[in-house]
Amino acid sequence: MSIQINTKLRKFLVTAILLYVGWTALYELWIHPDRTLELWIVQSISDSGAYLLEMMGYELITSEFMEEHYRTIGIDGTHGVYISDSCAALPLMALFAGFILAYPGNWKAKLAYIPIGIASIHIINIIRIIGLMLLAKHAPSSLDFNHHYTFTFVVYAYIFLLWVMWVNKFSKAD
Repeated sequence: MSIQINTKLRKFLVTAILLYVGWTALYELWIHPDRTLELWIVQSISDSGAYLLEMMGYELITSEFMEEHYRTIGIDGTHGVYISDSCAALPLMALFAGFILAYPGNWKAKLAYIPIGIASIHIINIIRIIGLMLLAKHAPSSLDFNHHYTFTFVVYAYIFLLWVMWVNKFSKAD
Protein backbone atom coordinates (compact mmCIF):
# COMPACT_ATOMS: atom_id res chain seq x y z
CA MET A 1 0.00 0.00 0.00
CA SER A 2 2.80 2.45 0.77
CA ILE A 3 4.32 1.80 -2.67
CA GLN A 4 0.96 2.63 -4.29
CA ILE A 5 0.63 5.83 -2.23
CA ASN A 6 4.19 6.81 -3.06
CA THR A 7 3.56 6.14 -6.76
CA LYS A 8 0.38 8.26 -6.71
CA LEU A 9 2.12 11.02 -4.81
CA ARG A 10 5.10 10.91 -7.15
CA LYS A 11 2.80 11.06 -10.20
CA PHE A 12 0.94 14.03 -8.71
CA LEU A 13 4.17 15.88 -7.87
CA VAL A 14 5.79 15.25 -11.26
CA THR A 15 2.61 16.31 -13.08
CA ALA A 16 2.25 19.41 -10.89
CA ILE A 17 5.89 20.41 -11.41
CA LEU A 18 5.65 19.91 -15.19
CA LEU A 19 2.45 21.95 -15.32
CA TYR A 20 4.06 24.67 -13.20
CA VAL A 21 7.17 24.85 -15.39
CA GLY A 22 5.01 24.87 -18.54
CA TRP A 23 2.74 27.59 -17.17
CA THR A 24 5.67 29.71 -15.99
CA ALA A 25 7.31 29.53 -19.41
CA LEU A 26 4.04 30.32 -21.20
CA TYR A 27 3.25 33.18 -18.82
CA GLU A 28 6.71 34.76 -18.72
CA LEU A 29 7.47 34.39 -22.42
CA TRP A 30 4.11 35.13 -24.00
CA ILE A 31 1.07 35.93 -21.82
CA HIS A 32 2.58 38.56 -19.51
CA PRO A 33 4.67 40.37 -22.14
CA ASP A 34 1.67 40.46 -24.51
CA ARG A 35 -0.59 41.68 -21.66
CA THR A 36 -3.79 41.29 -23.72
CA LEU A 37 -5.35 38.72 -21.39
CA GLU A 38 -4.32 40.56 -18.22
CA LEU A 39 -5.60 43.88 -19.56
CA TRP A 40 -8.91 42.25 -20.48
CA ILE A 41 -9.26 40.81 -16.96
CA VAL A 42 -8.27 44.14 -15.36
CA GLN A 43 -10.88 45.92 -17.52
CA SER A 44 -13.48 43.36 -16.42
CA ILE A 45 -12.59 43.88 -12.76
CA SER A 46 -12.71 47.65 -13.18
CA ASP A 47 -16.03 47.67 -15.06
CA SER A 48 -17.67 45.17 -12.70
CA GLY A 49 -16.42 46.93 -9.58
CA ALA A 50 -17.59 50.32 -10.85
CA TYR A 51 -21.00 48.92 -11.82
CA LEU A 52 -21.55 47.24 -8.45
CA LEU A 53 -20.43 50.29 -6.47
CA GLU A 54 -22.79 52.50 -8.47
CA MET A 55 -25.57 49.99 -7.79
CA MET A 56 -24.74 50.37 -4.08
CA GLY A 57 -25.30 54.13 -4.43
CA TYR A 58 -21.70 55.36 -4.51
CA GLU A 59 -20.59 58.07 -6.88
CA LEU A 60 -17.35 57.23 -8.58
CA ILE A 61 -14.44 59.47 -9.40
CA THR A 62 -15.00 60.98 -12.82
CA SER A 63 -12.44 62.85 -14.82
CA GLU A 64 -10.59 62.64 -18.08
CA PHE A 65 -7.71 61.05 -16.18
CA MET A 66 -9.93 58.27 -14.87
CA GLU A 67 -11.38 57.58 -18.32
CA GLU A 68 -7.92 57.36 -19.83
CA HIS A 69 -6.58 55.26 -16.95
CA TYR A 70 -9.27 52.63 -16.51
CA ARG A 71 -6.94 50.78 -14.15
CA THR A 72 -7.68 53.38 -11.47
CA ILE A 73 -11.19 53.42 -10.10
CA GLY A 74 -12.56 54.76 -6.88
CA ILE A 75 -15.34 56.32 -4.93
CA ASP A 76 -15.66 60.10 -5.19
CA GLY A 77 -13.68 61.77 -2.42
CA THR A 78 -10.86 59.21 -2.50
CA HIS A 79 -7.64 58.84 -4.44
CA GLY A 80 -8.97 55.67 -6.05
CA VAL A 81 -7.48 52.19 -6.31
CA TYR A 82 -4.99 51.22 -9.01
CA ILE A 83 -5.55 47.74 -10.48
CA SER A 84 -2.20 46.31 -11.57
CA ASP A 85 -1.50 43.32 -13.81
CA SER A 86 -0.97 41.17 -10.74
CA CYS A 87 -4.52 42.01 -9.62
CA ALA A 88 -5.78 40.00 -12.59
CA ALA A 89 -4.74 36.88 -10.60
CA LEU A 90 -3.77 34.87 -13.67
CA PRO A 91 -1.01 32.96 -11.86
CA LEU A 92 -3.46 32.06 -9.07
CA MET A 93 -6.01 30.84 -11.60
CA ALA A 94 -3.29 28.78 -13.29
CA LEU A 95 -2.16 27.38 -9.94
CA PHE A 96 -5.73 26.33 -9.19
CA ALA A 97 -6.18 24.75 -12.65
CA GLY A 98 -2.80 23.02 -12.42
CA PHE A 99 -3.67 21.43 -9.10
CA ILE A 100 -6.97 20.14 -10.45
CA LEU A 101 -5.29 18.81 -13.60
CA ALA A 102 -2.52 17.09 -11.60
CA TYR A 103 -4.83 15.53 -9.01
CA PRO A 104 -6.56 12.27 -9.92
CA GLY A 105 -10.10 12.56 -11.15
CA ASN A 106 -12.49 12.25 -14.04
CA TRP A 107 -11.47 14.45 -17.00
CA LYS A 108 -15.05 15.52 -17.73
CA ALA A 109 -15.41 16.63 -14.13
CA LYS A 110 -12.09 18.50 -14.34
CA LEU A 111 -13.14 20.25 -17.56
CA ALA A 112 -16.32 21.42 -15.81
CA TYR A 113 -14.78 22.29 -12.45
CA ILE A 114 -11.81 24.32 -13.71
CA PRO A 115 -13.80 27.03 -15.56
CA ILE A 116 -16.30 27.27 -12.69
CA GLY A 117 -13.43 27.64 -10.22
CA ILE A 118 -11.65 30.24 -12.35
CA ALA A 119 -14.87 32.23 -12.76
CA SER A 120 -15.46 32.14 -9.00
CA ILE A 121 -11.85 33.28 -8.35
CA HIS A 122 -12.52 36.20 -10.70
CA ILE A 123 -15.69 37.06 -8.76
CA ILE A 124 -13.80 36.91 -5.45
CA ASN A 125 -11.21 39.21 -7.02
CA ILE A 126 -13.91 41.72 -8.01
CA ILE A 127 -15.25 41.61 -4.44
CA ARG A 128 -11.68 42.18 -3.19
CA ILE A 129 -11.29 45.31 -5.36
CA ILE A 130 -14.68 46.61 -4.20
CA GLY A 131 -13.59 46.01 -0.61
CA LEU A 132 -10.40 47.97 -1.21
CA MET A 133 -12.37 50.86 -2.71
CA LEU A 134 -14.73 50.86 0.28
CA LEU A 135 -11.73 50.90 2.62
CA ALA A 136 -10.22 53.80 0.66
CA LYS A 137 -13.46 55.69 1.32
CA HIS A 138 -14.34 54.68 4.86
CA ALA A 139 -11.08 53.54 6.50
CA PRO A 140 -8.14 54.75 4.39
CA SER A 141 -5.60 54.13 7.15
CA SER A 142 -6.34 50.39 7.01
CA LEU A 143 -6.15 50.12 3.21
CA ASP A 144 -2.50 49.10 2.96
CA PHE A 145 -2.70 46.43 5.67
CA ASN A 146 -5.88 44.91 4.28
CA HIS A 147 -4.55 44.98 0.72
CA HIS A 148 -1.36 43.13 1.65
CA TYR A 149 -2.63 40.77 4.34
CA THR A 150 -6.38 40.40 4.83
CA PHE A 151 -7.45 40.21 1.21
CA THR A 152 -4.44 38.11 0.22
CA PHE A 153 -5.33 35.62 2.95
CA VAL A 154 -8.98 35.57 1.87
CA VAL A 155 -8.15 34.89 -1.79
CA TYR A 156 -5.62 32.15 -1.00
CA ALA A 157 -7.99 30.59 1.55
CA TYR A 158 -10.76 30.59 -1.06
CA ILE A 159 -8.54 28.84 -3.61
CA PHE A 160 -7.52 26.31 -0.95
CA LEU A 161 -11.24 25.74 -0.22
CA LEU A 162 -11.83 25.07 -3.93
CA TRP A 163 -9.02 22.49 -3.86
CA VAL A 164 -10.43 20.83 -0.73
CA MET A 165 -13.87 20.67 -2.36
CA TRP A 166 -12.32 19.05 -5.44
CA VAL A 167 -10.46 16.46 -3.40
CA ASN A 168 -13.35 15.61 -1.08
CA LYS A 169 -16.41 15.93 -3.31
CA PHE A 170 -15.61 15.90 -6.99
CA SER A 171 -12.45 13.92 -7.69
CA LYS A 172 -12.81 10.27 -8.42
CA ALA A 173 -10.11 7.91 -9.58
CA ASP A 174 -9.92 7.61 -13.35
